Amino acid sequence: MKPLTEAHLAILRRHMVEVIDIEFDLLRDEIGRPAPSPRVRDALLAVPRHLFVPSQFAALAYQDSPLPIGFDKTISQPFIVALMTDLLDLEPGDSVLEIGTGLGYQTAILARLVARVWSVEVVEEFAGIADARLVELGHDNVAIRIGDGSRGWAEVGPFDAILVCAAAKTLPEALVAQLDPEGGRLVMPLGEPGAQRLVRGVRNGEELTLREVMAVQFTELETV
Repeated sequence: MKPLTEAHLAILRRHMVEVIDIEFDLLRDEIGRPAPSPRVRDALLAVPRHLFVPSQFAALAYQDSPLPIGFDKTISQPFIVALMTDLLDLEPGDSVLEIGTGLGYQTAILARLVARVWSVEVVEEFAGIADARLVELGHDNVAIRIGDGSRGWAEVGPFDAILVCAAAKTLPEALVAQLDPEGGRLVMPLGEPGAQRLVRGVRNGEELTLREVMAVQFTELETV
């Protein structure tokens, strides 16, 4: 069989986004949104997900499912990437903190939507691969460092939005403290394994208002 061409991959990417549109519509009552925003949708159409998975899974990259990337980690299902990104209500001038770079797919989506992305990854090998791939694709508005994501990146905060791509049993206080107190948004999975819920928080002053969105299943946030 011939290898997939860029034209084939673009068609598969469009199909992936069409499936995401259907899932948003079916779950609109639960997630509170009928469709991803046009900006999020355009980013999903533009970012080559097949470049952010191990090469043996490239042909599966546009299926709406998570894929293993090593170290017992996965790249999230495209629908979940779309939903979590959309829930942040990002603006072009925003500064965003991402916890859990992985191989950089979610990072690349964010980089197309905001002015600056700061990403923390606990697995050194992932951080190196993601950084090289993002540079190769021209995303010069991203900085990645290796470390404990639960501590955030205080010296470059506060952030307009924080996206956590791993689950914690309770809200990491350091991340809440690094949210802009005037409307900073946080999206992350919370809860015990098997009972996790995706939550969206908005900070106003010292108060963080949380809303549960839907049941999810994520690997646990590693601390060091």
